[in-house]
Amino acid sequence: MDIQSLSERISLQDRRAIAQAISVVENDSREAASLLHDLAPKLGNAYRIGITGPPGAGKSTLTSEMTKALRKQGKTVGIIAIDPTSPFTGGALLGDRIRMQDVSMDKGVFVRSMATRGSLGGLSAKAKDAADILDAAGFDIVIFETVGVGQSELDIAKAADTTIVVLVPESGDAVQAMKSGLMEIADFFVLNKSDREGAEQAVRALKTILTFRITHAEDEWIPDVISTVASKAKGIDEVLAEIERHEAHLLKTDTLIKRRVAREHDRIIELVESFLRVDFWTPERTKKLEERLKNVASHKESSYEVAQDLVSEFRGK
Repeated sequence: MDIQSLSERISLQDRRAIAQAISVVENDSREAASLLHDLAPKLGNAYRIGITGPPGAGKSTLTSEMTKALRKQGKTVGIIAIDPTSPFTGGALLGDRIRMQDVSMDKGVFVRSMATRGSLGGLSAKAKDAADILDAAGFDIVIFETVGVGQSELDIAKAADTTIVVLVPESGDAVQAMKSGLMEIADFFVLNKSDREGAEQAVRALKTILTFRITHAEDEWIPDVISTVASKAKGIDEVLAEIERHEAHLLKTDTLIKRRVAREHDRIIELVESFLRVDFWTPERTKKLEERLKNVASHKESSYEVAQDLVSEFRGK
């Protein structure tokens, strides 16, 4: 594979090259590291938005309507839709791509479904690499739309500049939303399907709970709650305005660069750990582990003892 040629085609927003590059990183091809290294100087222009929340909240519809509005502003949009992994193929189920057909045909929009592949946070580890490829291709906005597992999706908060949590009036007691961890990662909330009964009470409950997050620190960002009916394109302009307001706040307080530095810090640690994991679990070491598992299960050895022995061997001690 000619990495330089592929990189140049990505810069020209060649859709075939972008798709090929994402497949390269998603499949852990040996050229992936070289490609991402070559693209690195072209990064930093795309603003990254994360959209998460429980299943059925209307995240895909919201993403689609936001994309239409952004295109009217003349902005290009790359969408990474994180789907559940197929138990048969290991690939994405493509549900989000099907729901976004109306925007996926737009030449200024690129939609890619990616599989979670067991990522508990709901965001495929390779999605961050895919976002870099879309950034290098010159897309103004990159949107992560994640699997709604109803649990804390810290992955998306780490990957995005602005994180939106989408809820609906039927999401349940706002306290439960807070317990799920979603309250902590949101830069603001969208209460979708707000034409349903109980919407006003849900907004009030969310705003009440958000007051507990306020520390009254100087230049503190206070999350708001935006009501939408995405299926009718209502409230979309307000959502985009809130994103712009949050971006302006990050720039004013120098928080954007700090977020991005923290993002790369965590990403490098994840990469180091994945490299070490590959080096550590050789067939021979895996066999040694399996040979001692019965002793651990019968309490003749402890898990700690086996782990320490394996690590000591790895270190050459």
